[in-house]
Amino acid sequence: MLSDLLHWMGLGLCHQLPERSFVAGGVQAPVCVRDTGLYLGFTLAFLLIWLLHRPERPRGFPRPFVWVTMALLLLFMAWDGVTSYAGLRTSSNELRLITGLGMGFAVAVLITPMINDEAWALPSPGRVLDPLWRFGLWIAALPASYALAWWGGPLLGVGFPVLIAAAILSTLTAINLVIVSMFPAFDRKARRLRDLALPIAIALGLSFVEIVLAAQLRLALDRLAVLLS
Repeated sequence: MLSDLLHWMGLGLCHQLPERSFVAGGVQAPVCVRDTGLYLGFTLAFLLIWLLHRPERPRGFPRPFVWVTMALLLLFMAWDGVTSYAGLRTSSNELRLITGLGMGFAVAVLITPMINDEAWALPSPGRVLDPLWRFGLWIAALPASYALAWWGGPLLGVGFPVLIAAAILSTLTAINLVIVSMFPAFDRKARRLRDLALPIAIALGLSFVEIVLAAQLRLALDRLAVLLS
């Protein structure tokens, strides 16, 4: 039952090829290795940024050199994906994981100040990952996250696919929270963490809706492909 639930959860989000997915405790992860990196990377980086800036809530986007680093991480993933799908070279699950993690780390840097600016009544005026030591810890966390996911994740058994599913939900919820926080009832209203309880609940509900709709779309496209074949 758990395996079916996890499969359904990632059905509309990923191709779910077994040879490109983690399997732990006899259960396949809901998404492929690259997507696992993206969702885990976002969740870990989001938590790390929150810890590095606590109790601040920086609303400013990062400095130009951080943007350059994020662009390089994006280009690295794009290069790996495009060249491998085009048949120019063969990728590996190790490379797919590290490129996915890099993308997740980059997206977290963008989403964090957006949430701070939209949700909090008194966000901090500084930039995310400023000063330089915070950026250094963020960079250092990337290979550390790879080691934890690649070698440590499978040791969790069935808990690893469940953890990946939780990372999917946390990523979608954080992105949805940016949108929900724009509603007049929530726009820059939060002063304490508990003030975000309702916006987060709504954002989580939207995440489930998106997962269901994506799965239904995938099933519909599969049925259409069968009819046309």
